[in-house]
Amino acid sequence: MHGPAWPAWLLVALCAATGAYCLLRMRSGVEEQRRSAGGEALMGFGMAAMAVPAAAFTPPGWAWPLYAAVFGAAALRTLRAARDSLHHLHHLVGTAAMVYMSLAMAASPATHHHTHPGTGVPLVTGALLAYFTGYVLLSGARLVPAAVTSGGGRPPGAVRWGDRPELARACRLSMGIGMVAMLLTM
Repeated sequence: MHGPAWPAWLLVALCAATGAYCLLRMRSGVEEQRRSAGGEALMGFGMAAMAVPAAAFTPPGWAWPLYAAVFGAAALRTLRAARDSLHHLHHLVGTAAMVYMSLAMAASPATHHHTHPGTGVPLVTGALLAYFTGYVLLSGARLVPAAVTSGGGRPPGAVRWGDRPELARACRLSMGIGMVAMLLTM
């Protein structure tokens, strides 16, 4: 990611914390939580790695095709599950966006990752920005009622941290915001 270093480090911290929480969710007693948590952890840690400022660490040339291969494999795995659920369809779009960004970084010169003046935003980047902006707005709207109605009448301490649906939604929202931030730097 290119631009000022401090926002990139904040994005790294946010994505890494999200990935860590998703690993915690993989230990959940709720199967639905476990099922999607692994892919979300991969996305969180992958986004954190890609968001490291270029001034701090510039990955070797072979890293970007490796990222593309890892997220391409995740996309193929998600493709089967996407037939059954809109949530998995979102994972498919997210993994495809990671493949796209990895390939774009691999194809661009190390010193210049932006479009040339007058060429505008590439169509794929614009479409992904529109999708993830809409996802962030919708997720944020869904999160507000979840915080008020969560718990189902149980005391707050009775629900394990890995089983809290409002925290899972907050993590998905933060990854969506991170994706918008990363796409804006493309």
